[in-house]
Amino acid sequence: MGTLGKAIYTVGFWIRETGQAIDRLGSRLQGRYYFQEQLSRHRTLMNIFDKAPVVDKDAFVAPSASVIGDVQVGRGSSIWYGCVLRGDVNNISIGAGTNIQDNSLVHVAKSNLSGKVLPTIIGDNVTVGHSAVLHGCTVEDEAFVGMGATLLDGVVVEKNAMVAAGALVRQNTRIPFGEVWGGNPAKFLRKLTDEEIAFISQSATNYTNLAQVHAAENAKPFDEIEFEKVLRKKFAHKDEEYDSMLGVVRETPPELILPDNVLPDKAQKAS
Repeated sequence: MGTLGKAIYTVGFWIRETGQAIDRLGSRLQGRYYFQEQLSRHRTLMNIFDKAPVVDKDAFVAPSASVIGDVQVGRGSSIWYGCVLRGDVNNISIGAGTNIQDNSLVHVAKSNLSGKVLPTIIGDNVTVGHSAVLHGCTVEDEAFVGMGATLLDGVVVEKNAMVAAGALVRQNTRIPFGEVWGGNPAKFLRKLTDEEIAFISQSATNYTNLAQVHAAENAKPFDEIEFEKVLRKKFAHKDEEYDSMLGVVRETPPELILPDNVLPDKAQKAS
């Protein structure tokens, strides 16, 4: 953005601020008949009294996620958009390289029918699919929880085990090493193959790489975002015949290309 663009942006900011001030004045003049809009108080990381989240500097927490209270997030882990991790009445621990995907909920138990006090413990290199619910349970290293699955109090998912998408795992259920459980209520379905076990580790690695891209995008200042908009418009794909008539050769700048480790298929095709 050039000098003129910055000046226009600044003027626009002043106009909006002036408009908001006039709106507040008008609301006061209307007395009890006025409508006051409440601004969002969303905070990605939030304390509960003396309980504060501890997030590793190399972890990614999406701006729209909520990490609340006594929650620990390990190195290279990622908490995706719309997730809620609420460590208020107990603690939540997430290891290294784990991904909690969009709209998932992780909570804890202060008390339940069995009388147990249950934190939620998630190990290293775990994948938790979109919209999953984990409540007062333990998920060991390199396990996989499918999309929309629900794990109730006292559940233990052992290493290299998989909970199928949409499954409801009842209280105090233990899912042994290398098994797939699914259904409502969840039951043993079959053993995992060696390829599927390898996929669990690869899935965690893929999400760690993807999280680095999202973290970089979310950290970009306004000027850089606007500059990339101009680049995308300039290098937008055109019909090959149209370009050849104009003698234009379009090469996408590196700023607009995802890294190879995010799209591993691209690297294979190139070789």
